[in-house]
Amino acid sequence: MRRIGLLSDTHSYIDKNILSYFSECDEIWHAGDIGDLKVADEIEAFKPMRAVYGNIDGADARRRYPLDQRFQVEGMDVWMTHIGGYPGRYNKRVAEVFRINPPDLFICGHSHIMKVMPDKRFGFLHINPGACGHHGFHKIRTMARFTIDNGKVTNLQAIELGGRGKVVQ
Repeated sequence: MRRIGLLSDTHSYIDKNILSYFSECDEIWHAGDIGDLKVADEIEAFKPMRAVYGNIDGADARRRYPLDQRFQVEGMDVWMTHIGGYPGRYNKRVAEVFRINPPDLFICGHSHIMKVMPDKRFGFLHINPGACGHHGFHKIRTMARFTIDNGKVTNLQAIELGGRGKVVQ
């Protein structure tokens, strides 16, 4: 069993309240648009982190993190990238992989919109945690927390952090 904290689109912003939601997690996954690498450093000092770079991330982030991460956790094949789309509207690059070798769990960010959807065509779960930073068009900052146990996602929770520019106490 592995407990996961999932976030995306921090755009150079992280605070202790965000991290406090992940205190019981074993790992934190960041689905791109990290921004200033001080955000990554703070997360990595708190918990082990897996991350991908996003479209706003500079050369330093792109050297440190890959475009895609595909890995196994507790019997689950996970693919994480920043720009991927969602069921019925994937970008061409990821859709080609899905036709040949779909994962069990597909994670992306970029849209700033939280979505948790099964993909019935390819047979996997799609999660976009939304955005937990202050930059962007989203009104509510969001992220997710879940458990992977024997190849299944359980205890999935959507976490609302308040509006952009607001900190939930």
